[in-house]
Amino acid sequence: MNTQLMISSILRNAEDNFPEVEMVSVTADYPRHRQTYSDFGKRCRRLANLLVSLNAEFGDRIGTLAWNDHRHMELYYAVSGSGMVCHTINPRLFPEQISYIINHAGDKILFVDVLVMPLLEALKEHLTKVEKIVVLTNKENMPDTSFSNVLCYEELLSNQSENYEWPEFDENTASGLCYTSGTTGNPKGVIYSHRSTIIHSLAGALPDVTCASNMETTLPIVPMFHVNAWGAPYAALMVGMKMVLPGPKMADGETLHDLITTENVTFSSGVPTIWLALLDYLESTKKIVPTLRRVSVGGAACPRIIIERFKEEHNCTVIQGWGMTETSPLGTVFSIKKGMENLSEEEVIDLQCLQGRGVFGIEMCIVDENNEELPWDGIAFGSLKVKGPWVAKSYYGLSETPGSDECPVDEKGWFETGDVASITPEGYLQITDRTKDVIKSGGEWISSIEIENAAVNHADVAEAAVIGRYHPKWTERPLLIIVSRPEKSLTKENVLNFLGERLHKMAMPDDVVFVDELPHTATGKINKLGLREMFEEYQFPNI
Repeated sequence: MNTQLMISSILRNAEDNFPEVEMVSVTADYPRHRQTYSDFGKRCRRLANLLVSLNAEFGDRIGTLAWNDHRHMELYYAVSGSGMVCHTINPRLFPEQISYIINHAGDKILFVDVLVMPLLEALKEHLTKVEKIVVLTNKENMPDTSFSNVLCYEELLSNQSENYEWPEFDENTASGLCYTSGTTGNPKGVIYSHRSTIIHSLAGALPDVTCASNMETTLPIVPMFHVNAWGAPYAALMVGMKMVLPGPKMADGETLHDLITTENVTFSSGVPTIWLALLDYLESTKKIVPTLRRVSVGGAACPRIIIERFKEEHNCTVIQGWGMTETSPLGTVFSIKKGMENLSEEEVIDLQCLQGRGVFGIEMCIVDENNEELPWDGIAFGSLKVKGPWVAKSYYGLSETPGSDECPVDEKGWFETGDVASITPEGYLQITDRTKDVIKSGGEWISSIEIENAAVNHADVAEAAVIGRYHPKWTERPLLIIVSRPEKSLTKENVLNFLGERLHKMAMPDDVVFVDELPHTATGKINKLGLREMFEEYQFPNI
């Protein structure tokens, strides 16, 4: 049958086949909220009716500024399921970026976590297109506000009927909207369709990807306001997996440990900084996470020390992946291939340090400066390009003409990722740098990521970043910038001696600088643009 691929079908599946499965979440007003998928479905239908009562129409963009909790999940399904576009907005962005995104998307209604309301108050004069603001809380916890168009989520929801018939429409209809972090220029909007989201979720649930199953319990720490929490809100309901949502406590080690152990979490996903913080918390408190079997890492290259510590201290496997907002985000994911069963532990970790191998639905290639394809030999590296059914073909509101300055897709249909990479004969991807971050020294390309990964494996290094700075002989040389762990005394000589055993001579940084903190983007990545501005006047010593 030529049935349309609809997000509402995932919800129906969860209600029909897994009605008793739990969704547990932390919110500002409930330390541990519980509901079944059956309850969740009823609330989603109430919310769909609520949207109609607020005069929201097919195709309207509905903005969310919220954390990982059950109310945000309800918006994911009710907004898209009723034919509107769920526009998730990162509340950690700079205020001017948030107002730009809301206005550029033309959001009609904003659903906002109570903790985010002070941010909106500061943007009040700029939100000219927003008709209503709904605060995601109950009447008792409604904040004081100067807005005249503010409503209470739970109060509105209680007055709605549970009867709602999910409409059917073309599967290529927009379902979600997420903006890139916009480290250079304004953020760009990426539209996801019902079709792309369903196919992406199916691929993400495969055994060699996340191995999603109703026998598992998942804790998505990666934010729901960025790239659909890597597809977790859809894959979990697709297979009937229990969901545990940390709400605003995504970076709180005590809360995460409590959720993992009391809810028997077996799988979790997050960025490297989250995992380092959790590992340090567990080490300092002598606590363990016995049920946790696998963690997914993405958003930045995963330091080897995270992989080793999870294995040695908690018998937990790290699954590294690569993707971007424009790839929904699934691109590549680590898994062992048949014939590799006898690899040593060190050899397996070597593979885990790469960014994984391709999954069905994603084609990839690397090209040189002349746009000629390079071999998959693990040696050649060039610009990474991808294509597939969940890869963006253009940006919201910008040109859709392939090859134009505003379109990320070339004339042959390949999406230009902006990453520099190599691919092994077995298909494992290694991101060596961003195109704009690679250091060109004496005619040779040096990977800033390689140096950073080596540096953060030093036990006393909390964070490390590398940028290229001017050198009169080599044009550019690497400058290593380090944040030391608390109460640790590192010297330049300590670091260079450590790196000398791990890097080839040309990749050795010419200098090491220590700072109290590094600038980060709103999604937690190190802001290289900000670093270049900080060290704009820097000169290497002895020049």
